[in-house]
Amino acid sequence: MDIDVVVRDDAPAACCVPIGRDGISDGDVAATAALFKALGDPHRVRVVNLLAVSGEPVCVCDLTDRLGLSQPTVSFHMKKLVDAGLLEREQRGVWAYYSLRPDVIERLGQVLRFEGGRS
Repeated sequence: MDIDVVVRDDAPAACCVPIGRDGISDGDVAATAALFKALGDPHRVRVVNLLAVSGEPVCVCDLTDRLGLSQPTVSFHMKKLVDAGLLEREQRGVWAYYSLRPDVIERLGQVLRFEGGRS
């Protein structure tokens, strides 16, 4: 079976820095806004939750019923999360399997950290 893994290292999640950091650059601001935009949909937050508790890659076919959405709609949301750099996409035959990128999720946890005056 051919397996093709897609990882976006140029995505917004790859370069997020703490919002409370002194001297945040325009590029960092844009990347952080793009990341929050990707998470700004309730279905995408649900996807991240489902993947976080699954422990293994999840087939897009298993997400349709759980989300109550059609396969094309689920695929649309998954593409947004992959493009933001939050997910890895693994092609197994005709089905795509998704998992959270642990490095990015750890980095995401640091975005709301404040360095300096406020905590």
